[in-house]
This record gives sequence, C-alpha cells and structure tokens, in this order.
Amino acid sequence: MTTLIVLDETDPAATLLKADDGAEIAAHLGGHGVRFERWAVPAGAAGDDPLAVYADGVAALGAQGYTTVDVAQLHPDASDPEWGAKAATARGRFLAEHTHADDEVRFFAAGSGAFYLRVGGHIDVVVCTAGDLISVPEGTRHWFDMGTTPDFTALRFFRVPEGWVGEFTGDPIASRFPTFDDLA
Repeated sequence: MTTLIVLDETDPAATLLKADDGAEIAAHLGGHGVRFERWAVPAGAAGDDPLAVYADGVAALGAQGYTTVDVAQLHPDASDPEWGAKAATARGRFLAEHTHADDEVRFFAAGSGAFYLRVGGHIDVVVCTAGDLISVPEGTRHWFDMGTTPDFTALRFFRVPEGWVGEFTGDPIASRFPTFDDLA
C-alpha cells in the first residue's frame, strides 16, 4: 500500500505523520514541490509492456519536457546464482543521500520501493507501489531503497538522460533511518 511517513530529521523514531490516502500524500508532498499522482493500473497489465500500457501518461509527461523515458526493473530470479549480488549492488547505488541536476521522475508500473526525501527538517518516506508517480525536484536531498529483495518495474523520465546521475552529499543520514525492509 502507498504510504507516507514523516519522521523528524534528528529523531528517526519520532513519527510526525503517517498517511495512506493519495490526496493527503499529494497535498503534503506538494507543499515541498514534490509531485505525487496515482495512475489507474489496468486489470491484467502486469505482464504487458509498461510503455504501451501507460502510453497516455508517458505522452503527457513528454509534453512537459520529459523527452526520454526508459524502463528500470528488478525481479527476483532464482535461476540466476548471481542475482542476490546484482540486487545488492543495485540497491547500494541509491542508499546514500544524494541530489540530481534534473527532476527524478518515477512511475511504478509494478512492485514497490521507498523514496526518502529530506525537506524542512523532516524525512518524508514515500513508499511507492504500482500506480504511483513521484517527481522529486532537482537539488532535493534524498535516497531510494528498493529493499534486499527488489521487485519492481518503474518508468524513468528525463529531460536530459545525464540528469539521473546522483551527486552524493557525503552525509550518512540514510544509515540512521528505517530501511524499506524495516517498513514492510
């Protein structure tokens, strides 16, 4: 389930807000310039090409300047003996606080993951699930956790493909907060 948890930046045990209503989540995040939307997930769409299934949403974002879109996905693969190491490497790339030179726009077509946004003295944890679109404005301090067993398909939107490269802050703040697995 999509959830917003607002934690005090200096006290990770202090929950200031918890919400699972999409409108409440969008209103809270909108106050920080973060876009959050819920898109309808068509019945039976899980195995289909997400670019085709969500073509209308992709086109709408393209009209807003997000001219490049790709599909990022990780799913458990018991047949691959290296899968666990690959998943850990992928997860580790995004667990440290960073910023981007472009908006980070993600739409979850399947599965889930958690964005941790450092804004206004708080950490806004947004657990995104299938149907969630989140747009983190450029320069926003954040990190992303896909869990120890990543299982998601997401569309990534860019104005410029190089904008997704993270600029790490060096602040170890992410290590003090509950992980995606802790939240599940």
